Amino acid sequence: MRKALVIAPHADDETLGMGGTIARLAAGGWAVTVAVMTGHGEKPHPLWSPSTWDVVRDEAIKACERLGVAELLFEELPASCVDLHPTHDTNTRVAALFARIEPERVFVPFVHDLHRDHYEIAYAAQVAARPYRASYVKMLAMYETPTETHLRPGEAAMAFVPNEFVDISDHMDAKLAAWSLYASQQLEGHSPRAPEAIAGLASMRGSYIGVRYAEAFQILFRRW
Repeated sequence: MRKALVIAPHADDETLGMGGTIARLAAGGWAVTVAVMTGHGEKPHPLWSPSTWDVVRDEAIKACERLGVAELLFEELPASCVDLHPTHDTNTRVAALFARIEPERVFVPFVHDLHRDHYEIAYAAQVAARPYRASYVKMLAMYETPTETHLRPGEAAMAFVPNEFVDISDHMDAKLAAWSLYASQQLEGHSPRAPEAIAGLASMRGSYIGVRYAEAFQILFRRW
């Protein structure tokens, strides 16, 4: 069975960023592992108690079941503090996931997202996926997260420039259904997390390739 690894800095990134692609891969017979990399951490967190994650992790379990995820893993890097966590430990944890799963395709958040957790974890994945080391990885791609990817001005960082589009027209309903299960992560009013906005972005990406809905990725490398 072909294996894909989706690395999500926080529970919900996987659904917001590429829920339709996850559902399409699962429907196509791929074994998709989602690794949620952050939580309370192993020391007292400066902002939140451990119980904060009980709700969102329960939501993640239900959302990933809806998408057809084969395995959902939770790591304990400290949320919103990964840039303060030892880089070597972050790299080691991500590398251990690669070694255990040996995925053919790996998906990570855009390295220039506004959220520093996204950068640190995307960097660790790039270290682990070096082509001369992890020969089983045939593709490394970055996904866009609506609430993070496009909120840095172009002067501050490189823009997300997609070069891969996945038709999710048959799986948009699954993405929106999974997102609805993240009740604690919804925002009031119209925002990038609103279902209409999520569908709008997918519609725009779909227009690039002439389909109803698509998700966009930036390929870092592909091995033939």
